[in-house]
Amino acid sequence: MSKYNEAAGKIMVALDVSNVEEAEQIIHDLQGIPCWMKVGMQLYYAAGPQIVLKLKDLGYKVFLDLKLHDIPNTVQGGSNSLARLGVDMFNVHAAGGVKMMKAALNGVEGAIASGQTPYTKGQFPQVIAVTQLTSTDKDMLNDQIGISGTVEDTVVRYAQMAQQSGLHGVVASPHEVAAIKQHCGQSFITVTPGIRPLGASLLDQSRVMTPAEAFAQGTDYVVIGRPITAAENRRYAMESILEELT
Repeated sequence: MSKYNEAAGKIMVALDVSNVEEAEQIIHDLQGIPCWMKVGMQLYYAAGPQIVLKLKDLGYKVFLDLKLHDIPNTVQGGSNSLARLGVDMFNVHAAGGVKMMKAALNGVEGAIASGQTPYTKGQFPQVIAVTQLTSTDKDMLNDQIGISGTVEDTVVRYAQMAQQSGLHGVVASPHEVAAIKQHCGQSFITVTPGIRPLGASLLDQSRVMTPAEAFAQGTDYVVIGRPITAAENRRYAMESILEELT
């Protein structure tokens, strides 16, 4: 598996399942592949913080995808709690505004200052912002959300707000990566869901790319869920993606 390690370290497997048993089976099937694990609302609400602690004990990097979005004080408290878990990355909604995003960083800093986190000296979880969901298209953005212009315009504006707030990067469709990097710089992290390997169904995603296409756009990480987790042979599905990338 060593020849795949670099590529595997850029893939986040979305554990979007309803219970610990399902998650453990996926983890078992992918054992030895040094990918990230993404824990979202469905699994976290079912399994709680213990699933994060379990993944960390197994040596995985964890992206906790809870999309915090509330008044600044509440987000600061939530971020403080997530930092105490030792997650490697978590996200907030850029739509919450600059003050809220700065509060998220304050929560992390407070947790680290308390000495009650598992991070070693100099470690800090990456805090990123959701720009627009990959299920959002221009009609939805304009007619339902009430934001005029193109999806890309909104994503870039939100990315610039996140950078102004001190955040480390954003979640965005792979279609917006090049524009984000142009406006925010190459070191500003992009995490891209809406990834579908060759031959996979689009399902409920609107703005998608293959993993190779997304990396060609300059993204830092890709999030892949059902094409791996719902595959008949999960390990083969993952190794096929890694083979495409190496």
